[in-house]
Amino acid sequence: MTAHRAIVVGLGGLGSAALHRIAAELGPGPGVLGIEQFALGHRRGASQDHSRIIRLAQHQAHYAALAAPAYAAWHEVEAESGQQLLTRTGGLVVEDRVARRGIDSGTRNIEGYCEVFDRFGVAYELLDADALVERWPQFRVDGGEQALYQAESGIVDAAKANAVHIALARAHGAEIMTDTPVRAVRPDGDGVAVVTDRGTLRADRVVVTADAWTNRVLGETGPTLPLTVLQEQVTYYSTPHLAEFAPSRFPVFMWHGRHNFYGFPVHGEVATKLGQHMGGHETTAEDRTFEPDPVRRARYADFVARHVPRFGGPELYTKTCLYTVPPDQDFIIDTLPEHPQVVVANGAGHAFKFAALIGQLLADLVVGRAPSHPIDAFSITRPALTDPAFPRSFHV
Repeated sequence: MTAHRAIVVGLGGLGSAALHRIAAELGPGPGVLGIEQFALGHRRGASQDHSRIIRLAQHQAHYAALAAPAYAAWHEVEAESGQQLLTRTGGLVVEDRVARRGIDSGTRNIEGYCEVFDRFGVAYELLDADALVERWPQFRVDGGEQALYQAESGIVDAAKANAVHIALARAHGAEIMTDTPVRAVRPDGDGVAVVTDRGTLRADRVVVTADAWTNRVLGETGPTLPLTVLQEQVTYYSTPHLAEFAPSRFPVFMWHGRHNFYGFPVHGEVATKLGQHMGGHETTAEDRTFEPDPVRRARYADFVARHVPRFGGPELYTKTCLYTVPPDQDFIIDTLPEHPQVVVANGAGHAFKFAALIGQLLADLVVGRAPSHPIDAFSITRPALTDPAFPRSFHV
């Protein structure tokens, strides 16, 4: 069997970031390998498209603790590569308090965000409905909305970021193997055997960042993780009002009403973009389709017509992707308890904004170093992943 110091299985957002950081840590020279079952940049998983929201706005402390370090990690990648990956737009969290009445959102409300902002010393502005529209007349409101604005929010270019991470990994000596499904990882003494259709490889450490395929890859290592796979979708609108929705004039936003929408100014395409958080139906990596749900497509159009009418226009396209989510909707960043040479990461459908940092955290685990930032909340032994009776409590 061919020996490697480290193998990363799955080269989406988290895997490509991990490969870069691990190769930089262990390089120069060969010995670090990234394996992708499809072509690089494929559209079957979660890390495609031009844009993801990056923000300091968090309503849970364990994510707020990582938000500023994530920005720093992205800036390190930009500095090393000479490529711009982040676009600052400012960001809004809008809560429609009338539509949200009776919905238990936990801390996912204006008070929850403000409490965490105050705890972490993050500057923000609180706006009522009139102040929101005065500042951004692109919005239409019913009067029951409240919003907060945070100036550092913006866009991270997902597809470009993945490609940059792969290029930097190669610059540090990493090898890439594409179109190669991993059939099993088998802990073997102090190392791991990685079984592929091209043969069995051996590594000192393996990082599994396989998202919707995680349980298939880990099938011979222990219990199945309770992961729910959802088919999500976003729609691009060919707005004729380009200047109004330029990144310099319109922020990324999250709108918490009866449904939770998120939107982008014109970026990546000559079009605006709208999605719904956690709106998709359950599926599997094998059974998912690429056909958009007409119910959600109509729901998006209704929201746009009601609240951001000039944001809309002819539909450029609607595309689907997968979320792979633990019952508590928190990340997994940990080693397997019985096999510490196997590292597992899952982004719970909302990790891309943290990807550059998570890559560093995974490299920490690979080299046996204490993680540079707290990850206790993301333990693979927490009750949400080990107690069959743990209730599914997605943040909606």
